Amino acid sequence: MAPIPTPSAEPADPTEAYVGLAADAAERRAREQGWTTVRSLPPGAIITLEYLIGRINFEVEGGTVIRCWRG
Repeated sequence: MAPIPTPSAEPADPTEAYVGLAADAAERRAREQGWTTVRSLPPGAIITLEYLIGRINFEVEGGTVIRCWRG
């Protein structure tokens, strides 16, 4: 039987640190910190709720991150 894969650890930086940053600066920082997927969404966007390890989500309004969460 094949071994069960162990997912890689997510970056340890706090998501609150992205709130208030310009969207492009936040994306650059997230990639530098090791996030594999960066998703920018408008306020109120309808999204699925599946958790994806290594993904960080930004809610962006007027070019600024107003909310950020993992997965």
